[in-house]
Amino acid sequence: MAAKYGKKSRSKVKKAMHERKRGTLKSGRSGKKVKSRKQAIAIGLSEARRSGAKVPKKKSAKRKSSAKKGGAKKKKGGAKKKRSSKK
Repeated sequence: MAAKYGKKSRSKVKKAMHERKRGTLKSGRSGKKVKSRKQAIAIGLSEARRSGAKVPKKKSAKRKSSAKKGGAKKKKGGAKKKRSSKK
């Protein structure tokens, strides 16, 4: 079975993790310090993608099935309780 990630991508992630550990890794536009381990890995992988390393494609956000069909789900009508207001 072939490896999903190449050596170059591994080194980019490793570098990003070291930067995070030292406190020098910053996120994209905002430039805030990255504290999350997962975010550091994501930054490393995106850098690897830009440099042309062997990295699987990003997972796209899945849509809800009702949104694809174009119809809203119907709710079953039940008896609603009225709130009594205390004065």
